[in-house]
Amino acid sequence: MLSEELRDELAQIAPKRRCCRHAELSALFHASGAWHLRGGAVAVHLDLATSAAARRAFALLRGLGVRSEIRTYRRRSFDKATRYQLHVEVDTHALTVLREAGVLSASGAPLEHPPKRVVGRSCCRGAYIRGALLGGGSLSGPRDPHLEFRTSGIAGARFIAEVAAREDVRLAVAERRGHAVAYAKGHEAIGDLLALAGASDTVLRLEEHAVVAATRARANRLTNADEANLVRTARAAHEQLEAIRAIEIEALPPHLAEIAELRLRHPSASLRELAAKARPPITKAAAHRRLRAVVHFVET
Repeated sequence: MLSEELRDELAQIAPKRRCCRHAELSALFHASGAWHLRGGAVAVHLDLATSAAARRAFALLRGLGVRSEIRTYRRRSFDKATRYQLHVEVDTHALTVLREAGVLSASGAPLEHPPKRVVGRSCCRGAYIRGALLGGGSLSGPRDPHLEFRTSGIAGARFIAEVAAREDVRLAVAERRGHAVAYAKGHEAIGDLLALAGASDTVLRLEEHAVVAATRARANRLTNADEANLVRTARAAHEQLEAIRAIEIEALPPHLAEIAELRLRHPSASLRELAAKARPPITKAAAHRRLRAVVHFVET
């Protein structure tokens, strides 16, 4: 759900510069592109998870003069989710655009990641991260958030991590069965990455959850502390009452007799409340010392 909301937000961002459009297109192809050889001609399609991502890719290709067609199919996995494919017409102009975007080499061979010139500017690095999220990113949360980019090989995952690192965002890289990932955990790291991609609404949603979670945790700690204090106070008051009932109050010095009588009359009162009832009023610490002296008097 959060992944889909993130893609919907990112799909609304249209880069103004041609270099950024190339960078975003490059990431889309490296994250979700598949190449085929049909009848001696090269064919390619993008396989995307949401209609918003498909429309964004279609508009991006059209803006660069590349023709494509959107098709849908259902996955054979248990969820039977609808997937979206953009079948690209690889003509002479499309080949030129894909070379400029670092999707193809000069000889026309698919590249695992683009040359560094594609992400040479900060704006282009943000566009590349955005394209990678649209094409092969996932985000879970908001509790214990986890964000990852899926790539076909370890070189692609490392390239994404390098792009993010140039913007002071750290990603870990791992190789898994059949693919590789670059990933981040925690609100701060994920927030920085999403901000780089331009997903400000998702960042705010995660930050809001983090603030609420921290506030709830603090409230729970305070509640637990208050409960523990009440238990300790009740236990101490019980011990004081037991001691006072075991002695003759008149035998105590006047200041101790006063605090003993106050405890008897107000068995559930706090030390601060007992101190306020003394005449003249005393401090909480003084009330504590006097009650401790009463208990000690009995023990001796």
